[in-house]
Amino acid sequence: MKIDINVSADLSLVKTQAQRAEALGYDGIKIAELEHDPFLPLTLAAECTSRVELMTSVAVAFARNPMSMAHLAHDLNAFSKDRFILGLGTQVKAHVTRRFGMPWHRAPRQMREFINAMHHIFDCWYQGDRLDFQGEYYQHTLMPSTFTPKNSQWGRPRIFLSATGPLMTKVAAEAADGFIMHPFSTEKFIREVNLPAVAAGLAAVEMDRSDFEIDFSPMIATGNSDQEISKAIEIARGRIAFYGSTPGYRMVLDAHGWGELQTELNILMKQHRSEEMAMLIEDDVLAAFTIVGSPEEVVDEWLQRFGDLIDRTSFSAPGLDDQQIGSIIERLHRADQS
Repeated sequence: MKIDINVSADLSLVKTQAQRAEALGYDGIKIAELEHDPFLPLTLAAECTSRVELMTSVAVAFARNPMSMAHLAHDLNAFSKDRFILGLGTQVKAHVTRRFGMPWHRAPRQMREFINAMHHIFDCWYQGDRLDFQGEYYQHTLMPSTFTPKNSQWGRPRIFLSATGPLMTKVAAEAADGFIMHPFSTEKFIREVNLPAVAAGLAAVEMDRSDFEIDFSPMIATGNSDQEISKAIEIARGRIAFYGSTPGYRMVLDAHGWGELQTELNILMKQHRSEEMAMLIEDDVLAAFTIVGSPEEVVDEWLQRFGDLIDRTSFSAPGLDDQQIGSIIERLHRADQS
């Protein structure tokens, strides 16, 4: 199992954080597309590291087009010497259309075509194929040699797709190299919904599971004292409430018979009553979405729930020191080898 860490996209902080992550033994660093672009800080991280993989987790696909995304991915992968993973996600319709001013179609169908268009572009760049992709939403039929990258010795970047529901999960298995599960998920949902969709997608393209990576980072609440753990639990309740208010994630709650909770949370979210939202997250809901306990207990539960399901994960805990984090990473690596 590969162990990653999410780091800041702040250009003034990313080098220090990336070097620390590599020294601690992490396998990769991830940067999300939130208040900053993720590609620039990953470039700085690539420059100051030599081993860790570098992943956007995630970049908003529909805010760009397949050609612009292919150039970004190629340049970062070549510069980092084949250490880059392009993690893609859709975001939600309101952000794509109203924040980025880009078109939104049928998301799973559009995403499949987006990734397939990138594969055709990469086939042109790395294999010399003629570029002739004509899809429903994207057309790429012109690639003069003047605009073709020449530094192709490191090959094509890997593409991971973030998904929650079965339709997008199947797209990930059919079109991408890996699948990033949203942290608002549970062991039950993964086993009953995600894994069958992955199996169906891989079967459709005759791809082995061993050639496909599944990435899931569960929410954790840990610390060195009961007080620290209690504080982490309250933060987790807030995260669960925030994610649970989103209609697109209702399916996860439905899997447990908690669908009406999404309706209640959504009403409170629209009224900006965030404290009351967190109060709706009862202990059984917390336990399904969050691993709670001391660092040792968290690792035990982590491996019990997800050790046979996933290929990579992320771990960080603000209250733990570097020695504790290093020990946890080492233990997770050892468990993977046993």
